[in-house]
Amino acid sequence: MMYILLIIGFFLLIKGADYFVEGSSAIAKLLKVPSVVIGLTIVALGTSAPEAAVSITAGLAGSNDLALSNVIGSNIFNLVLIVGICALIRPFIIDQSILNRDFPLAILSSVILLYFIRDNHLARPEGLILLTLMIGYLALTVVSAIRHTIDIDVQEHYLPMHTSLLYIVLGLAAIIFGGDLVVDNACRIAAAFGLSETLIGLTIVAIGTSLPELVTSITASRKGESGLALGNVVGSNLFNILFILGLSSTVHPIAAQETAMMDILILIIMTTVIYIFCRIRGTMGRFMGALCVAAYAAYSVYIVLR
Repeated sequence: MMYILLIIGFFLLIKGADYFVEGSSAIAKLLKVPSVVIGLTIVALGTSAPEAAVSITAGLAGSNDLALSNVIGSNIFNLVLIVGICALIRPFIIDQSILNRDFPLAILSSVILLYFIRDNHLARPEGLILLTLMIGYLALTVVSAIRHTIDIDVQEHYLPMHTSLLYIVLGLAAIIFGGDLVVDNACRIAAAFGLSETLIGLTIVAIGTSLPELVTSITASRKGESGLALGNVVGSNLFNILFILGLSSTVHPIAAQETAMMDILILIIMTTVIYIFCRIRGTMGRFMGALCVAAYAAYSVYIVLR
C-alpha cells in the first residue's frame, strides 16, 4: 500500500505543478510584472509549504535533527540538482535582478545560519532575526515588482484572473497533498530499512519536500519560463532559511548536530560557485547543468557514507 500511495503522490505533484505554473505565469502577465518576481514570491512560498509543514512539525515534536537537516538538504537539492536539471532541459539566461540581489542574499542567509549554529544551537532570538530578515526581503521584492512593470501584448490570450487564481489554489493543494503522500510513505519505506533520522532528513525528506520545487521548476523550464523556474529555486532557499527555520526556532529552539555545520558550509560553497559561474557567463548551459547534477550525486554519496 505504501508504494501505491507513493505513486499517487508523484502523480498529484506533477499535475499540480502544471496547473500551478500555468496560473502563476498568467497572473504575472496580468499584473505586468516579470515572471521572476512571481517565482520569487508566490511560487517560492507555495512550493516551500511542505518544508514548512515538515520542519515546524518536527521542531514541535522535538525532532530537531529532522527540522534542520530537512531545510539544509532541501536547499542543496533545490540549487544544485533542480537548477542543473533545468539547465540540461533548456539552457537559460540568468535574470540580472537575481544575480544582483537574490543570489547574494541566498549566500548571505546561509552564512548567517552558519554563524547562528556555531554553538550547535538555534535560539529564539536568532529565529526572530531570521523572520525579520524575511519580512524585509519580501518588502524589497514587492517594491521591485512595483517599480519594474512590463508591457504585454493585449492581443495575446491570457487566462482570466479568477481562473488563474483557481489554477494556483488547486495546483498548490495537489502539490502539498501529493508531497505529503510522497514524504510520509518514503519515510516509512526508509525507516523499514533502518536509516537514521538525520540521513532521512537530508535525503528522503529533503528530496520529498523539494519535489514541488523540482516539478514546478522543470515544468516552468519546459514552458520557457526560465525566470519563474530559477526565481522559484532561489526564493524557496531564502524562504526555507529565513522563514521556516526562523519560525521553527522561535516556536521551539533547535539543537544542531556537529555535521550540520559541514552541510551548511557545503551549501555555501556550492551556492557561491554557481553564483560566480553565472556572474561570469550570464547563462546556465548544459555543461554547467551536468556539473551540478554530478556535484549533487557526489554529495549524496558523501552523506550516505559518513
